[in-house]
Amino acid sequence: MKANTHEEELKTDMVAETPTFGHQGDDHLEVVERFDDMDLKERLLRGIYAYGWEAPSFIQQCAIRPVIKNRDTIAQAQSGKGKTGAFCIGTLELLDGENPWPQAVILSPTRDLARQTYNVINALGQFMDNLKVHLCIGGTSVRDGITALRNGVQVVVGTPGRILDMQCRGVLDMTQLKVIVLDEADEMLSRGFKENVYEIFSHMPQDVQVCLFSATMPNEVLGITQKFMRTPATILVKAQDLTLDGIRQFYVNVSLEQHKFECLKDLYENISISQCIIYLASKKRAEWLNEALTREDFMVSMIHGGLDWDERKAVMDEFREGRSRVLLSTDLTARGIDVYGVNLVINYDLPNIRENYIHRIGRSGRYGRKGNAINFITDRDAHQLMEIERFYSTSIEELPGDNLDALFA
Repeated sequence: MKANTHEEELKTDMVAETPTFGHQGDDHLEVVERFDDMDLKERLLRGIYAYGWEAPSFIQQCAIRPVIKNRDTIAQAQSGKGKTGAFCIGTLELLDGENPWPQAVILSPTRDLARQTYNVINALGQFMDNLKVHLCIGGTSVRDGITALRNGVQVVVGTPGRILDMQCRGVLDMTQLKVIVLDEADEMLSRGFKENVYEIFSHMPQDVQVCLFSATMPNEVLGITQKFMRTPATILVKAQDLTLDGIRQFYVNVSLEQHKFECLKDLYENISISQCIIYLASKKRAEWLNEALTREDFMVSMIHGGLDWDERKAVMDEFREGRSRVLLSTDLTARGIDVYGVNLVINYDLPNIRENYIHRIGRSGRYGRKGNAINFITDRDAHQLMEIERFYSTSIEELPGDNLDALFA
């Protein structure tokens, strides 16, 4: 899709912020450029503006209206473009303030992402009367969760395991549910979660509205959606258009695995960064690098799925607040996690799943800001980087050998 065909394609059900977004559906996709023109509740509008959002991002311009019109919706947008805001606003608009029982469920693949969504939806709905939102995740008190659900909540945000557990205990009443949202839908419908998600669906009303949001929507996931969605409003991005324009991508060929550590130390000495996330292939790799850097007196934080919930929460709070500048992580934080100050992502290890590449580098350059990604490769895994370049139709440049601080300023 070329930029000069934008106006023509708007008339034929194709929309674009840049020439990347496409709409595939049976009717015209409405693009609403102001929150004031979306027919939202006045108290919800107050929450949106109080949260600091002055104008909707493009995915919000396209996706909020189908959601509040009770349409099943598949919405894909690049990382950092406002998907969470889109489904949180749409969900809040659908609520009946007089009904104290669950009307919306938002499913996330990780506790950390669920907690972030819980915070956003509470902030946006802060002026709405009678709003009660429950965070339903592992690592929290089951007894407190049962009490909260029995007392009545309107929105349940959580992970599949704990939500299914509450359904099986008979304390999560789905009979009045209006909408279910799957955040990071491609992962939610993958092998690790699919069975639980299908079981959750079996407890829901037949006419429940289904909304899927993600940065990546593989064809196999789109095929699965035909089993439980009804003529959804669909906003998709072609694979070759997913690479974020605001993120510069580089690689360093270190030849051998054992040279990565020295290369990382060189980068530390030559680049001034705001905040950085370093991705590794496993928790063992993260723990090893954490120990190695600590021995060299580098200040770093570390997060992975092997830490308990309180430890992970403390690490992310410290990183978000800027008290920690470098975070070592597995793919646990690759999806959806927002930290304003991150301007560099380092793939110490390339991702095993190529779709995770776009999620990882999307942690920098959030909401249109400039970001940078550096990939360490060895002679053995250089082909993986070439495959990523082909898949996303992008070019990843070799990192220059000098004047790096000016490059990343």
